[in-house]
Amino acid sequence: MNVTTVGNLGDFGARDVALAGGKGANLGELVRAGFPVPPGFVVTTRAYLAMLEESGVGGELGRLLKAGAAPAEVRSLFTEAKMPDRVRKDIAAAYAGMGGSPVAVRSSATAEDLPGATYAGQQDTYLNIHGETAVVQAVVGCWASLWTDRAIAYRGRQGVDPGGAAMAVVVQEMVRADLAGVMFTANPVTGERNEILIDASPGLGEAVVAGEVIPERYVLDRAGGIRAFRPGRHEVVIRAGTEGGTQRSVGAGEPVRGLGSGQAAELARLAVGVQDHFGRPQDIEWAIAGRRIFLVQARPITALPPQPLRLNPIQRLLAPFLLEMFQVRPYPLDVSGWMQRGILAMLHGIAGSVGVSFPPVEKLLPEEDGVVVRLVPPVPRPTLRTLAAPLALIRRARRYDPSRWTLDSRFTAFLDNVSRLAAQDPRPLSWQGVVSLATEAFTTMRGITELRISYLPGILLPQLELRLLLLPMGKLKLAPALIAGAETRTSQANTALGNLADQVRTSPALKQAFSSLAPGELLAALEHQQEFAGFRSAFDGFLAEYGHRETVSVLLSSAPTWSDAPEVVLGLITSMMGDRPPVRDQTGQALADLMRHPALRVPVLRRHVLSTVQAAKTGMAFREDSHFHATKVLPPLRRALLELGRRLVIAGVLADPQEVNHLRFEELAAMPDGGALPPDDRERYRRLVLARAAKRRELEGIPLLDPVSLFADSRRPHGVLASGMPASRGQATGTVRVIRSPEEFGLLRSGEILVCPYTNPSWTPLFQRAAAVVVDLGGAGSHAAIIAREYGIPAVMGTGNGTSTLADGQAVMVDGSTGRVTAV
Repeated sequence: MNVTTVGNLGDFGARDVALAGGKGANLGELVRAGFPVPPGFVVTTRAYLAMLEESGVGGELGRLLKAGAAPAEVRSLFTEAKMPDRVRKDIAAAYAGMGGSPVAVRSSATAEDLPGATYAGQQDTYLNIHGETAVVQAVVGCWASLWTDRAIAYRGRQGVDPGGAAMAVVVQEMVRADLAGVMFTANPVTGERNEILIDASPGLGEAVVAGEVIPERYVLDRAGGIRAFRPGRHEVVIRAGTEGGTQRSVGAGEPVRGLGSGQAAELARLAVGVQDHFGRPQDIEWAIAGRRIFLVQARPITALPPQPLRLNPIQRLLAPFLLEMFQVRPYPLDVSGWMQRGILAMLHGIAGSVGVSFPPVEKLLPEEDGVVVRLVPPVPRPTLRTLAAPLALIRRARRYDPSRWTLDSRFTAFLDNVSRLAAQDPRPLSWQGVVSLATEAFTTMRGITELRISYLPGILLPQLELRLLLLPMGKLKLAPALIAGAETRTSQANTALGNLADQVRTSPALKQAFSSLAPGELLAALEHQQEFAGFRSAFDGFLAEYGHRETVSVLLSSAPTWSDAPEVVLGLITSMMGDRPPVRDQTGQALADLMRHPALRVPVLRRHVLSTVQAAKTGMAFREDSHFHATKVLPPLRRALLELGRRLVIAGVLADPQEVNHLRFEELAAMPDGGALPPDDRERYRRLVLARAAKRRELEGIPLLDPVSLFADSRRPHGVLASGMPASRGQATGTVRVIRSPEEFGLLRSGEILVCPYTNPSWTPLFQRAAAVVVDLGGAGSHAAIIAREYGIPAVMGTGNGTSTLADGQAVMVDGSTGRVTAV
């Protein structure tokens, strides 16, 4: 392209963002595609760079940025400097070519209007500009707005290098709009792709964008038919400059009357065309002058929820258990590495052993721009092999006794492989050697997969048999409590944590340190103060035994383990320092209740029932302990992946080793040596990481699957604050403590009601001090429910919104038998 400092809009396209900025590139693309765009030109980033180089602004800008100067001081560099003559002449010539009519002058930064980072409203726009001098001044004003407080802060959030920012400027013929506004080619609130949402108001569209009017709103179908309409009101806004900025007063509202049905249909047609052209839902600004419709801006819709899911009964059944594990959005490396090659490979293996097929990971976790956007609960598909599954399950249940699984030679081989992996230092290995180490971790996980395929039938059949025995006696509700209480590696870890808490409680110095120091300060004190050496030794021993436990989800290699985040464990110990609330032996009470049934006076039946209860408890212990051992693969895997990240930091691709999680495992494996990439590859991967990070931030407020739609009961009885699935019997009264993440473990105090979004085994030590537990996600078979029953505390699962409807300090009563939380 033979463009210097200025070019016509049609000279630019989607690939010219570096030259025309996001707005200029998108508008140029629309012009090329034949959409009705007001004529205009682009003052390219070459003009901006010429200003930096030829006026002396560049050198001074670098100095001020390095010194951390105030944004106002940076902007003054542009407003006080002289624009290079050749740039001024190019702008003047382009403006004269438009006939000298009034124009709109709009900022077009190189990082704006892109997926994940629109920069909406972060830089300046000047409307109704007339005359060469005024246009030149507006261009300078746009350049200066690259350095406003809000634009600098936004770039920092998006991870954009301040020194790499550049600004183009779009100058367009001013549309004397009778009606203007914005339209979204998908509903930005619900995510519905079959709806077009239009906001319209008389006059300039800037009033709608700036929120200065209450626009009329139309919801259209794809053909332009009006599905819904909400009238608006036009507020008369008077602006007056004041010393403190802009004063704003609002006059009396006037009814807004705008779009005709034909205009709505034409806007819908254009909206669909623009979306089809760009291949993704668009946020479009438009204006109507006379009978003509103009498009004045188009950019991707940011933070757009996925298309609403319509779940079938099977998906609704599976969703609570999946949501418990998918509370945190997985990174690309989680999905393509540990999940696809480890945990989900285990799921596929277990399901395949009974002839059931699960959809691939891309169906379970669909992506946009390389980032997971939602969770789609899978629908298992039976195959012909499923017909033989009952016989296969019975055969395995008889052959493999879950009480003896640790004696299996495959378990011994698994432990040997884990030990070998743990002893391997990835630092001296070649790039491909480190990749191979990660691959070996995935291969090692197959040992647990094979063991679960063999021994899980020994869990399922005793549980099924127990329920069949309880059903005719009318005691089916006792089943969950009867099989709780088996000793597991998790319960042993919780006991060990309790012992550490006892050490703190009996030492005045430790007790003072735990109660007064922040987690980071506490960790430093334990490491460096000699008086804490004994506790530190015990703490190190605990981490050596149990430090491989996950903090967030067993599915995420990106999340730290207990050893990676010892402050999380210290928070658990802090929460366990108080006196433990009275414990109810749910298993003992349930067993006593069962034994009172007349049928169990028959010795043979009594022995058979007790044997079945024990077999079912042993099976639950296998499930928990095999999970415990599977997580031993995580530490060596994380070391290998973070070593790859460290080398990419040295290569200039990443700013932090943790950013390696934005890359896919196959991308890492395809690099011959990530620490010595050619410049073009280095820049390509750097931009890929920045784009995926921006997309992930864009999705921060959007759940993978909205739990409210699954659990929340809008018809709750009066006085019920939250309701869900009854998961552990009994009632408890106390004050609420909302714990949303492992970093907040230390906030829980003995006797409080633990309210949390999800749980995994690393949360369960909190149950030793909580009076009851209320969880947004999960069901009666989740870790939280099982451990709650073991500790004899009431539990309500699957409330969907407990963490948002209940507040710290609120006095409530939790009824684990009915699944209700009520005010006290």
